Amino acid sequence: MIKEGLKVYTVPEEVLEKISNNGPYDLIVGIPSFNNEDTIRYVTEIADKGLQKYFPEMKSCIINSDGGSNDKTRENFMSSNTLSDLYTFVYKGISGKGTAMRSIFEIAHVVGAKAVVFLDSDLRSVEPFWIERLLKPILEGKTSYVTPYYIRHKYDGTITNSICYPLTTVLYGQKIRQPIGGDFGVGKEMIDIYVKKPIEIWDSDISKFGIDIWMTTTAINESLLPVYQASLGAKIHDVKDPGKHLGNMFREVVGTLFNLMDVYKENWMNINEINDAPIYGEILKITPEPINVDVENLLNKCKNGIIEKQESILKIFSKDLAERLLEVANNSGRINEDLWISVIFELSRKYKEYKYELIEVLVPIYFGKTADFVIKTENMDMEEAEKEIEKLLERFFERKGELIEIWKK
Repeated sequence: MIKEGLKVYTVPEEVLEKISNNGPYDLIVGIPSFNNEDTIRYVTEIADKGLQKYFPEMKSCIINSDGGSNDKTRENFMSSNTLSDLYTFVYKGISGKGTAMRSIFEIAHVVGAKAVVFLDSDLRSVEPFWIERLLKPILEGKTSYVTPYYIRHKYDGTITNSICYPLTTVLYGQKIRQPIGGDFGVGKEMIDIYVKKPIEIWDSDISKFGIDIWMTTTAINESLLPVYQASLGAKIHDVKDPGKHLGNMFREVVGTLFNLMDVYKENWMNINEINDAPIYGEILKITPEPINVDVENLLNKCKNGIIEKQESILKIFSKDLAERLLEVANNSGRINEDLWISVIFELSRKYKEYKYELIEVLVPIYFGKTADFVIKTENMDMEEAEKEIEKLLERFFERKGELIEIWKK
């Protein structure tokens, strides 16, 4: 039966009724998708192996929340060979990953699930042990939110490395390496918190790629338990060149991050230390697949983008910072660490005032920061490149006092 008084916005009524009648379910694996016919069956079958191997005594199902794929994603999902019950549907509402994930939260809330695991539908490296590592800390009562801890190529996850990881860590004091990793474990406490948020907040980038940073930031600030990280080894998926494929994702993720800084400003302004979030599972020694980055494309997009947005840059930034950015556009196209941090600090405070215009300005600057990192680490191995990312985090932390002063003005 569906809980009385619970409003469900994104799940077709007949699907919710069917799942509810077949339940209750202890565990749910949710797989958001859009045109992933080549990989979704593999992800589904591996997830089922994990459920059966590590949690055979619990009743489980796997749910595919689809964005209206025009290939055979849903058919391939339903043809998967599993012992877990399978459900697929096209969610209702704003098109995006966040809406797909909300639909699974709504179902989990209805059936009283103990926990949900989310897996990206384009994964090629998922293993059965991922399910155990994303779920066990929750089922043992240690946490209600588990982020992934991957071994990634030095040029994979550039949005994470340049802004989400260092800024989220410095703001909220928990060192979480992959706050937007895509694969998560979520317990009942956080399921209830997410579902009970006002539906109006979903009319935003949270319904799209902003969902991951929103979930992580909300868990850090509102859960009664610490956030955990699950060691998952390498993440191999449909990787993207940051200069060619990540523009929209950047806008949605960073816009959400800045908005949350206003929501939780009373918290982060009073945090002056960083603690490591616990990692569950042995950290594996793995060499990830290489990623090729078109550096010249990044440099050109930085220079051309800054020149194109010159009017907005002069309007939004302080005079000194605007001049430094225009100098970059007329020379190297590289954005170094300190210039990048100054940009982030200023823009975070002005997000509500300028919003979409501001993010459009930030995208080419992000390309310049990414190009600078790629050039600097070209001859470095993974460990050496990781140290550069840690140096960026440390510099963010050293300058946090500046950020607080900017926000107090």
